[in-house]
This record gives sequence, C-alpha cells and structure tokens, in this order.
Amino acid sequence: MANQLPLREQSPLAERLRPERLDDFFGQHHLLGPGKFLHSLVSSGSIPSLIFWGPPGTGKTSLAKIIARRIGGHFVFFSAVLSGVKEIREIVATARERLATSKQQTVLFVDEIHRFNKSQQDAFLPHVENGVLKLLGATTENPSFQVIAPLLSRCRVIVLEPLQDEDLLKIFRRALTDSEKGLGKHNLDLTDEAEALLVELADGDARRGLTILEVAATLTLQQHGDQDTAAVLTAEIIAEAAQKKTLRYDKRGEEHFNLISALHKSLRDSDPDGALYWFYRMIEGGEDPLYISRRLTRFAAEDIGLADPQALVQANAGRSAFQALGPPEGLLALAQVVVYLATAPKSNAVYAAANEATALIAKTGSLPVPMHIRNATTGLMKQLGYGKGYRYAHDDKDALVSQTHLPEELAGRILYRPTNRGYEALVKDRLEKWRTILKSREQ
Repeated sequence: MANQLPLREQSPLAERLRPERLDDFFGQHHLLGPGKFLHSLVSSGSIPSLIFWGPPGTGKTSLAKIIARRIGGHFVFFSAVLSGVKEIREIVATARERLATSKQQTVLFVDEIHRFNKSQQDAFLPHVENGVLKLLGATTENPSFQVIAPLLSRCRVIVLEPLQDEDLLKIFRRALTDSEKGLGKHNLDLTDEAEALLVELADGDARRGLTILEVAATLTLQQHGDQDTAAVLTAEIIAEAAQKKTLRYDKRGEEHFNLISALHKSLRDSDPDGALYWFYRMIEGGEDPLYISRRLTRFAAEDIGLADPQALVQANAGRSAFQALGPPEGLLALAQVVVYLATAPKSNAVYAAANEATALIAKTGSLPVPMHIRNATTGLMKQLGYGKGYRYAHDDKDALVSQTHLPEELAGRILYRPTNRGYEALVKDRLEKWRTILKSREQ
C-alpha cells in the first residue's frame, strides 16, 4: 500500500527531523535571533561549557549537536541515566588522546545531568577546568537545585523556553511536507481544527507534538488505504493519538516551587479563581495532595490567623476528609478549603508577632523569668521569693490583673498587633478595652 508508513525500520519522526543547522532550528528567539547571545557565541566558533535548562522538547540536544558541529568538536552523547563515573574516565582518556593527536576537542553532551549525584558531577570538574572536555549539559530541572556549585560556576546556564505556537506550527508543517525526513511522501493534510489541537496538546514540546502527529498519521493512513486523494488528519484522530495530555511539572524542581508560589499568592490576594486553577494544575501534574494540604494549613496560620480562626479548622478538616475519602472524591474537600482560605479575611499579625518574638530572643538571650510568675514548688523556692506578689486573675471581677509577664528588660514590649480585619478586629477591641481598664486602675 503506497500510503502506509514503513514498519519499525526508521527512527521516530522527532529524531529524523532534528535540525542540523541553526538556520533549520525553530524557536528560542531570545537566544538565537541575530545579535543574541547564543547566536553570536556559536558564530564565533568558541564557546564555554554550557548547561541547557528547559522543558522537554525545546531543542536542548539539537542545539548541543549543532554547536559541536559548528566549533569542529567531536560530539559524545552521555546519558546520566545509563552511565556512571567509569564511563566518564573512559571518555576522558579518549578525549586526551584525541586532543594530543588531532588537536580536536571533545564536546561531551550530558543528557539529564541533574540525575548525577555529587560524586559523579565532581568527576567532571578537573576535565572541564583543564579544557580536555567541553561540557554541554541538559536538564529539565533548575540547575541551582540539582547541579553542584563548583560545576555550575564553570558553566554558563542557557535557559530555553517552551516553544511558541508559531514555532510549533512551522515544525509540524515541515514534518508534513518534508519528503526525505518527514511525512511528505504520504500526501497528508491537517485540518485547521486538528492543527490547533495538535499545537495545544504539544504544550510547547516539539517532540511530544511530533510523536502525536506520527501516531495520527499512521492511524489515518491505515483508514485511508490506497486512495489517490490526500489523507486528512482530523481533530478526532489527533485526540485519539494523544490519548492524554501530560502537563509540565517536576515535583522537586523549580516548576514545583513556581506553582505552589502561585497558589499561595492567589490565596493571599483573595482570588479564589486563581487559587483553584493553580491547585488543580498541581493535582493534574501529579503533586501529592497531602503536600498541598500541609501548605494550606500553613497558609491558614500564616496569612489568615485570627482574622478567621475557622480557617485553621477548615484546613485540618479538609485534610482529614481527604485522608478518609482519597482521590478523586477527597480532592473536593481540599478544593473547598482553597476557596474558603481565598475568601477569608487576611491577617499576618500572629506570623509577624512570632517572627518578632524569635528575633527578640535571639538578640536578648536567656533573660530570667520574673520572680512573681515563677512556680514555688519547694519550700526553698518559696523562701527565695518564687511566686511572691503573684496575683490570681480569677480573683478580679474583670479577670484582669496588672502585672508584667515579660522579663524585666522587656517590660511593656508589644509583639502582637491585631488588624481591623475579620474576627481579629474583635480581638483588637478586646485588648484595647483591657488595656484601658488596667491603665485606669493605675491612676
């Protein structure tokens, strides 16, 4: 059948279409546009060691190969998943020999460099330092979390961004028209709806989009048979080929911190819509709901406090409900907590008071407890004045007594300053009333 794709003898479409020159590379305009940093660097023919940091399918490996070719280096692909220190030693020995005999530098591309542990990363250091190796690393996770500082200081970090829609469209259209490396010889068309869906499902990842496109092409050609007309890829076929969209998310790296920060700030700014969106972005990305629940509990104490004492109760109740029900039903309980916290009055007065108290203790040290509020548990302690002068609050008609509870050096110091928001306004009024009563008794 003329339209059938060859079976298994060819590499994946994404690999076949990998660009070999900068002119064929789509995306990363902030790095590769005329006059931009990486474009100028590669054009000069000399580069430092680099670490490419960006989401999957944004061109990290392709750029490394293009750079190695442009500077005339010998390209060696090294997988942090499959290789270790032994292989590094072998590569270094060969690189030294090549440099001595042919003056050609070895460009070592380390895929998923974040998967190396500290000792494995240490093994690169002397060889990067003395120039035996030109290191090009690739990582989807923030290098500042995953790459050791000495190695990081010897490399320039290049940040790649998710591909823009127009760049993805160029890649997909090239795949459909390129007869040598792509699908051009199969006479395929893509409807506007299918094209838009493919871009959406790719989510900035060219490899993901090309994989979906290749599967969709196979399904379409199987249905189309030997007809002379073009085989049309529909949105339904694209959706079938994709099965399920996987969101970009790394539970231990930067995107984890980005999303929890977005959730926290949406809650603080009293935006339930933003808070719900980021909550479910984390859930759909595979985050542990109990981690989010712990952060919601912290938020209730840190950003709401006594402005709404029920916030902490709601946060704990939501956690208990999730633990009892599990997903997916239990997620609704956490979503309820998200909305409650977002719409509750806000106060960080308790949080600020806690920070001020710890800072004060760090500054003043172990000041002694005032004698009148010490407990005289023995006769000797009573003789020494422990508890002397203590006034029992319940003996007063207002349950108020005028006595200090801070060390003498800090007498009169105020740490907790309630706001006028929510329930905390009542607390503020109450404290002011008590202080007025006590002050009047001193006159």
